[in-house]
Amino acid sequence: MTGERAKAELYALDLSGVTWLSAPDSDARDRIEIAELPGGAVAMRNPADPAGTVLRYTAAEWEAFTLGVRDGEFDLSPEH
Repeated sequence: MTGERAKAELYALDLSGVTWLSAPDSDARDRIEIAELPGGAVAMRNPADPAGTVLRYTAAEWEAFTLGVRDGEFDLSPEH
């Protein structure tokens, strides 16, 4: 239940004061923004719809995701 509690706490956070960051020189059509949250957690949103869905990741989830990106887990095959 600890993981479920952590997620519930993340989704209960007020994000109105967070600083949203995006990659410098990124294309506005393909941009995402992230915000650092307490405890190493991260929020992610589409800046084209700032009032839309905001995904929130625990520190462990974010680390697993970024390690997967670095390891090529999400690389598309040549036919994509």
